[in-house]
Formats: sequence, C-alpha cells, structure tokens
Amino acid sequence: MALTGRAALIAALGSLPVGLLAPSWTGILAVNASLSVAIVCDYALAAPVRTLRFTRSGDTSVRLGESAEVQLTVINASSRRLRARLRDAWPPSSWPSGAEQAGSRHTVAVSAGERRLLTTVLHPTRRGERRAELVTVRSYGPLGLAARQGNHRVPWTVRVLPPFTSRRHLPSRLARLRELDGRTSLLTRGEGTEFDSLRDYVPGDDTRSIDWRATARRTAVAVRTWRPERDRHILIVLDTGRTSAGRVGDVPRLDAAMDTALLLAALASRAGDRVDLLAYDRRVRARVQGRAAGEILPAMVDAMAPLEPELVETDARGLSAATLKHAPRRALVVLLTSLDAVPVEEGLLPVLPQLTRRHPVVVASVADPQIETMAGGRGSLDSVYGAAAGAQAQLQRGRTAEQLRRHGVTVVDSLPENLAPAVADAYLALKANGRL
Repeated sequence: MALTGRAALIAALGSLPVGLLAPSWTGILAVNASLSVAIVCDYALAAPVRTLRFTRSGDTSVRLGESAEVQLTVINASSRRLRARLRDAWPPSSWPSGAEQAGSRHTVAVSAGERRLLTTVLHPTRRGERRAELVTVRSYGPLGLAARQGNHRVPWTVRVLPPFTSRRHLPSRLARLRELDGRTSLLTRGEGTEFDSLRDYVPGDDTRSIDWRATARRTAVAVRTWRPERDRHILIVLDTGRTSAGRVGDVPRLDAAMDTALLLAALASRAGDRVDLLAYDRRVRARVQGRAAGEILPAMVDAMAPLEPELVETDARGLSAATLKHAPRRALVVLLTSLDAVPVEEGLLPVLPQLTRRHPVVVASVADPQIETMAGGRGSLDSVYGAAAGAQAQLQRGRTAEQLRRHGVTVVDSLPENLAPAVADAYLALKANGRL
C-alpha cells in the first residue's frame, strides 16, 4: 500500500481543529479512525496491479541524436476502473540529463476490460543497446487516498546507431570521384591506371595521353582516357583499445573514428571497391566482411552500434595478424588509431613492416583541439606554461607521424570534425595515383 499526499493533507487538516479546540486522545482517534477506514476502502476499490497485462511495439533502432517512439499497451483485465500513474523505466542515457522524469512517466485511466496505448519518446545520448527496465504501476482508488503498487517486466530493446554526421561531405567527394573517373564535363581526363576508352583530342589535354597508333587509323588525333582502379579491397580497422576511450570535445575518439569509417565506406562502395570492417583490441570485437555495395553501410552501422572502448592496451601483434588474416591479398588498410608516442613506438612500429610489405597503409588519428588552443595561448604565466606543454605535445605527434611515414605509411592527423573528409581525400589521392 502507498499513501498519497491527499491522505496526509486530510490527516493534518482533521487534527488541526482537534488540537486547537479539544486536544485529547479521543479527538485524535476519532479523526484518524475515520480516515483509516476511508483509506482501507479506497485501497480495496483500487484496480489490482497484478492482473494488468502489457505489450510493446515501436522503433527498434534509432540514430544517435534522433528520437525513438516505443508504444506500451496497457490492458485492464480486472472488473475495476484503473486510475494509475505509470513509470516506463529505461537506462538514464535514454534521455538528456534531467528529462527522464518527464519522458518516462504517464497518467492513465482504463475502464474494466479495455486497453490504452501509451507512447514513450526516447532521446538517447549514447550509442549501444537500450533495454527497457521494469514498468512500475501505482493504481489509485476513487478517493485518491491510497494506491496499490507493483512492477511488470515488459522487455524491449532499442539499438542506438552511430549518427554518421560526416554524410554532408559525401556529395563533394563523389563529385571528385566522378572527375577522376572521367565522367564530368570538364576538359580533364580521368586519372588512374586502367584504360577506359579513346576520344578526340581537345586543347588542354595532356599530350602524353595521345594514342599514336589509334591516331594513324583515324582522321583526328585520339587520346586515351583512364579511370581509377575498381574492385579493390579496402579494409577499415578500428582500434578499440584504451586510447580510443579518450574524449575529444564531447565525444570519445572511437565515435569520431566510426564516423570516418562510415564516410570512407560510403565513398569506396560508390567507387566500385569492396569494403570490410575489423574492430580489434585484444580480440576481434566486430567484423563485417563480404557485403555488397548496397549492404555495407547498414551492416557497418549495426556492427559498430554496441562497440565501446575497452580499457586495455591494444595487442599490436594480434591486430597485425588479424589484419593479414582478414586481407591475405593486397588491400588498402586504413587503421583508425591514436598517434600517442608510446603505443605507436612500442606497439605498432615493430609490426608495421609486416603490413606495409603486403598492403598500402593509412593511419588516421583524431587530434585534440584543446592542444592546439593551449599551444597558441599567451598573456599570463599559466598560459605560457600551457603553450609550452601544447607545443611539446604537437612536436611529439609530429615525430611519431614522421616515423610512420618513413615506413611508407600515409598519415592523417586531423581534428574530429575534419578527420572523415581528410581520410576520404587521402583515399581519393591514392586512387588517382594508382597506388591501390
């Protein structure tokens, strides 16, 4: 039994005149006895909670930053009218801070034998799976003095997917891809290493592309057109070790890496290349392999949704072995990891030759904008010390990147909002130069 504020208010108002006019145990007993009888009757007339039945329907997935609607159907199988307050409990990260109470609580009235549909709107603030907790019902009597309370478990899961905020960069990179493919109206030949077709020479064409044999058979000068290589293998490797847990701005490094992986996958699949995904720290956390171009993005989004950084040091030898096993033949390996000196020098550099001997490698890392701000700080003693620390950190990252470049690795080190387009540009540059 749960007593309401109304019962407490009536008890206080009834005891006040007794205490002022005729203070005695008899007066207090008279007030409280009648109130107790009313409470018991009200409790008895409240609809039972155990006989209620619930079903769920609604969204099962949502992108981070969007809202999901989950419907809860309340079926009153008892012979009494249900007047209730209901709490549809979900994990705290299902709503922004402070919005849980408004989003999870409902007031409902259901006549005997009827049903009501309640909608809970979720606004998740983190990726992953959000599972419904208990549905708590407080059923009030007609007087509103007492209530029955109980819980029901009504399972439901909503998977919160990565937001893919870098999607806005895709049209411009596709335009660049079409230019490389020779399918624009510009007077530039498609770059690449695979022969495409012959066409008439126009002013501005590279004279090195003239096909003299074809010209001898024709009445006009013919030039070769080229297109980038197709059906190449792109393997995106996500480092899910402890360095991916560091927050840059408002999001973990891993989330920025996921956004980069999605843009690269969307671009490469449009270019006719095969894209696979591997997430690794000390074991394989996620794998997407052998998907068609139209299936790769949904598969990657679904595989990355439950990924969380593991607070362990990444096993670089295991990562290298898993990469070589996943890509036994030549492929572009894009490793999304950290450029911190110690993990790279002690972990990645010793095993890097195993990868670069067989594959072209791109190492992409999220730079911290706070370090750049610190490096430019002046005006006070604390700012000067902060600037020195920021400059030292930048210098150390630069040395680490240079060590990787000596092994033939393409290094991309950009701020979170610039990392995805920068990696896409690096991919297009490699494709244009025929290095895939």
